[in-house]
Amino acid sequence: MTDAIGVRHAGFFDAGVAETDPELAAALAGELARERDHIELIASENLVSRAVLETLGAVVNNKTLEGYPGARFHGGGRFVDAAERAAIERACTLFACRFANVQPHSGSQANLAVFAALLAPGDTVMSMELAAGGHLSHGAKANISGRWFHAVHYGVRREDGLIDYAQAEALAREHRPKLIVAGGSSYPRAIDFARLRALADEVGAWLLVDMAHFAALVAGGVHPHVFPHAHVATTTTTKTLRGPRGGIILTDDAQLAKRFDSAVFPGVQGSLHPQVIAAKAVCLGEALRPQFKVYARAVLDNARALAAALGAAGWAVVSGGTDTPQVLLDVSGGGLTGDAAEKRLDAAGITCNKNPVPFDSARPAQWKGVRLGVSAVTTRGFGVRELEQVAALIDRALRGAGDAGAVRAEAAALCARFPIYEGREL
Repeated sequence: MTDAIGVRHAGFFDAGVAETDPELAAALAGELARERDHIELIASENLVSRAVLETLGAVVNNKTLEGYPGARFHGGGRFVDAAERAAIERACTLFACRFANVQPHSGSQANLAVFAALLAPGDTVMSMELAAGGHLSHGAKANISGRWFHAVHYGVRREDGLIDYAQAEALAREHRPKLIVAGGSSYPRAIDFARLRALADEVGAWLLVDMAHFAALVAGGVHPHVFPHAHVATTTTTKTLRGPRGGIILTDDAQLAKRFDSAVFPGVQGSLHPQVIAAKAVCLGEALRPQFKVYARAVLDNARALAAALGAAGWAVVSGGTDTPQVLLDVSGGGLTGDAAEKRLDAAGITCNKNPVPFDSARPAQWKGVRLGVSAVTTRGFGVRELEQVAALIDRALRGAGDAGAVRAEAAALCARFPIYEGREL
């Protein structure tokens, strides 16, 4: 038996990915180039600050912790405690509430934790149906939330694409759900939180507002606030908040806050991601600065400008407009599916995603819509004029009016006027 010999690999602590893994370095460099010269219109994406990027790569990544600040299951957590406390305090200040859990690894896990805290398997949940703009984690059959809980779904009216509150009220009175969910992934209009809270109170339900797609507008004061109507709100930090990938749970109720904490850990998660929590604190601190309100207003103005310009060009804008960062477009009038439209736009340097429109097919290949979001382009500096130009490029690309390469060159030229991550290699 020989003594163990310590091994310290040369370059381990100072060599970068370009030196140690050229294959991955090429992929990362390619993504940076794509983000620089493509018009990014995926509604669930944004561009983070250099400070957020630096924090995501900080050495705090090395720390393993479970539990909450001051009550961890591992030693050496005092600096992560400071970061998590900062994130909690900033989230509460930003959204004018008393309690926040900043540990969820995603918005879907935040929603799962709320379900776990408030419901027993088999309990009834009422949420917006997927084709109307709902989200998988709100009780869709393919998701664990739809497998463990009985979900009923309200939709939108055929005539205007707006939430059918009368249908929601009838369903709630018939099924008596224990949880009502407001919000979704592609409903572009403001939601009547007060009306849904009144309905929840009537049937004895909790009201969860998932504000992942409009959280920055709430924080910026250009969208109706979820509190005091919601018993609980969830959001991602990725989308409009311009932060890392992760979720947050917010409430004003001390007893519910305890239940949510237990549901996150040890309920649905184990170790936290300290580098992500620290990056959440950074983006929430950025959102508390005065210029964030300017950004939030610009997001809304840009979304409405995009919707108006596309409508004027003859495209069917679902619900006739938007109150959020996203525009839902029905492209079937142009003889396209959403999938075909997504591919045409990608070839033209414009990134979006195919999406169902209300009353659409259940098969993704037959969906009629594309979802467009303006958060990322607003972050890089686009204003109303640029969004009108973007609408013209979308129109040309979808109609096949001209070479896709020509549209792509114009898209790249527009992006070049608003450079991002200058001087960064990966």
